[in-house]
Amino acid sequence: MPHALCSMQSHTMSKGIFITGTDTGVGKTYVAAGLATALRLQGVNVGVMKPAETGCAVRKGRLVPSDALKLMRAAEASDPLSLVNPYRFRKPFAPSVAAEMERKKIDPEKILDAYRELSRRHEFLLVEGAGGIMVPLSGAYLYLDLAAEMKLPVVIIARPGLGTINHTLLTVSALRSRGLVITGIVINYSDGPKSGLAEKTGPAVIERISGAKILGAVSYDARNIVALAQSIYSPVLRRPCSRQHLAQ
Repeated sequence: MPHALCSMQSHTMSKGIFITGTDTGVGKTYVAAGLATALRLQGVNVGVMKPAETGCAVRKGRLVPSDALKLMRAAEASDPLSLVNPYRFRKPFAPSVAAEMERKKIDPEKILDAYRELSRRHEFLLVEGAGGIMVPLSGAYLYLDLAAEMKLPVVIIARPGLGTINHTLLTVSALRSRGLVITGIVINYSDGPKSGLAEKTGPAVIERISGAKILGAVSYDARNIVALAQSIYSPVLRRPCSRQHLAQ
């Protein structure tokens, strides 16, 4: 059985991870789904959450949050969509902007209530933000504020190319300004291989200046994400899981 050879860390550690990015479109959902799959295959009761999703398609008169549904499929979660994704909008903008344009209001407390309920239902919860950590969720309330209230350690997903040093260091600085623990940084190559000088030198510069660990790189080949998952959640699990079990 492909299970449960890895026990969860003691109760002193948070029961989840907050996944943010240096920008929109950097692969947060791609990495989160891979991590959810890897945890599930280890026998961990993993839950997922996408507090707000914008740019949703409309099908049969309903908004379809594709990212949230992708996470649910990866985790094989049966939780109500209203808990996993409390808010969804058609307009493809920051949640606070989309809500205003659609004459709706986002209540952070509703999101936190859903988070607490999902935490009760699952051993471990993956929460995926939208865009970067400074994206406004409701008025002046940022995803940074939400992550701080959830008190979860953070994994940062970054691009590999030119500009990523600046974007990643700013993200690290913002998170540390609120006392948040950074589990590490993932460089995402999911849109194809890159071999330029920026791609070769950027990760080492980020790690040296920020002191935050580069957990590894995600390849455009999806098979690599399972191997990377171990380095992401090994700080969360009492002992590391073998690659053989991850691949089952």
